[in-house]
Amino acid sequence: MSNTSLGFIEISGVVAAVDALDIMCKASGVELVTWERKLGGRLVTIVVMGDVASVTEAVENASKNAIKKPVASGVIANPHEEIWRLVKLSASRFRDKQEVSTLDAQTIQEV
Repeated sequence: MSNTSLGFIEISGVVAAVDALDIMCKASGVELVTWERKLGGRLVTIVVMGDVASVTEAVENASKNAIKKPVASGVIANPHEEIWRLVKLSASRFRDKQEVSTLDAQTIQEV
């Protein structure tokens, strides 16, 4: 992971966050790591990862072209292992929520 960087966009609203994520993924070869919704989804932080150039390009494109102006954005090249620990913690909560919703959908289909 030493050549991997992280890109962050904090934006107001879930729709604007999805739009920003779409722009980032289409702009370059980045992938979603996790996202955090605060204040009932009124403030959303998106975290993507990839090589430094791709992440920088993705964050810049989303900052310029998203339907709302981001509250904050940033790129961390070669993050410290403590940053990775925080991002992995967030991603694990994100995955746990996905697994619960998938399980619920499967249970509904079986009934």
